[in-house]
Amino acid sequence: MPIELVNEGGKVHVSDEVVSVLAGSAAMDCYGLVGMASRKQFKDGIAELLGRENLSRGVEVRKDNSGLHIDLYVIVMYGTKISEVAHNIQSKVKYELEQVVGLNVDTVNIIVQGVRVSR
Repeated sequence: MPIELVNEGGKVHVSDEVVSVLAGSAAMDCYGLVGMASRKQFKDGIAELLGRENLSRGVEVRKDNSGLHIDLYVIVMYGTKISEVAHNIQSKVKYELEQVVGLNVDTVNIIVQGVRVSR
């Protein structure tokens, strides 16, 4: 279901795919993030690391009466403080979506799927 923005010039429809790509791209700029993980269940106990071309697969966008909710499935770098990395991702994603698209984001949930040593 696309997000509809109304302004003095008319209506703008933003698809969930666009929001997903923007959120994933913003998250990838954060220190301590190895990459996005697939929303699917673990395969043999190992989270699937997604490349830059599949950023939207690690992001889920939900809209309801209370607002816009973003879930990001991530893999963090070994040796970093997970709570700090998650907070930085939340702040960056919320800021980017509010500034670039003009959306009011209610929550940004971080689901850590794994920890990896960065290469």
